[in-house]
Amino acid sequence: MALFPGEMSNARAIAKAAGISEGYLEQLFIPLKKAGIVRAFRGPRGGYIPGRAPARITAGEILRTAEGSLLPAECAAADFGKTKTCAAYADCGVRHIWEELYREINNCIDSITLADLVESYRAMDEADNPP
Repeated sequence: MALFPGEMSNARAIAKAAGISEGYLEQLFIPLKKAGIVRAFRGPRGGYIPGRAPARITAGEILRTAEGSLLPAECAAADFGKTKTCAAYADCGVRHIWEELYREINNCIDSITLADLVESYRAMDEADNPP
């Protein structure tokens, strides 16, 4: 889909390239379409395209939309200090580690764009299949 900017890809081709079932892909696309990350077009020539430029879609946005929160522990929620689901919250010796891990995970995946992933894929493909 993002490998060929401006071209639509059908679910069958995307699922095959990703090594997942078409049904699973369709389920993944439901929240991605709602979030505007993916646009879908119906009909015999329909398919999917990125909802905006691949350079403006981050891996973090995709993962959080498809999977939900990436919290390593509930106490690492973005509202640091308000979510107290653990009895040891106030005296926890490792909560700061979970919070830092959560920040680092988000910083990392938010720094990677769909365009970066496409570029990496193409580089790997060229290395595997030299001209």
